[in-house]
Amino acid sequence: MTKATRQFGKLFLVPAPLDFGCDEDIDLQQVMPMGTLSAAASITHWICENAKTTRAYLKRIDACTPLKASIQSQIITELPRQVHKKGDHLGGFDAKPMLTSVLEGEDMGLVSEAGMPAVADPGSSVVRAAHELGIQVVPLVGPVSLLLALACSGLNGQNFAFVGYLPQEPQDRARRIKELEQHALKSGQTQLFIETPYRNAALWSSLVQSLQPGSRLAFSCGLTLTSAVNQSCTAQQWRDLPSGKMPEGLNNQTPAVFAIGA
Repeated sequence: MTKATRQFGKLFLVPAPLDFGCDEDIDLQQVMPMGTLSAAASITHWICENAKTTRAYLKRIDACTPLKASIQSQIITELPRQVHKKGDHLGGFDAKPMLTSVLEGEDMGLVSEAGMPAVADPGSSVVRAAHELGIQVVPLVGPVSLLLALACSGLNGQNFAFVGYLPQEPQDRARRIKELEQHALKSGQTQLFIETPYRNAALWSSLVQSLQPGSRLAFSCGLTLTSAVNQSCTAQQWRDLPSGKMPEGLNNQTPAVFAIGA
């Protein structure tokens, strides 16, 4: 078959549940449409962040709808470590070789450890490569933590930005918080960001101390779980909590999404 007539496979963006790193495993059928689970079950070639995590996810899918091939025979390729560390949204990583099987007619799934791949997670280089190769990209329906957090924040959902991670150095972090706050107050644009869970306490302390009293600060964690928590108050209201105490439900183990705005 010539290249001109070859039938390519498709690249499916497969969302994962938001319970990664949490104590609770949610029933997949409560947060994922059956169509998404069925599509994922039919895929045998994968690109992922972590092969072990992906196999565990496939085992959960198999409990809902039988996999086309056994977990042991699934072909799973991990994104390079540097993509995890530095991200791939700025280019510099050529993912085309990872899509060889798709060019040969196999469907492939792109999956991250939680939520939608390529949104606040690695994978954009794979999607970009697929477009450049003429491969159809199919996003499947599932939970996206950023949009869920925005919706329940009470902040502006018409104009918002996700700014990734804030600096780790305390002075740089405080400076960045003030920059984001000023932009939010001036433009009305909600600023969304995340942090590695074990730094939640340090980030929260910096937010409460740095923001103006009337600025609104919201957080969400454990979204879609029975233990989900989301709260939205002014910085002054958060300051009125006992000194150094995080809100109930926010801790150094559970992933969270933070938002500031007017």
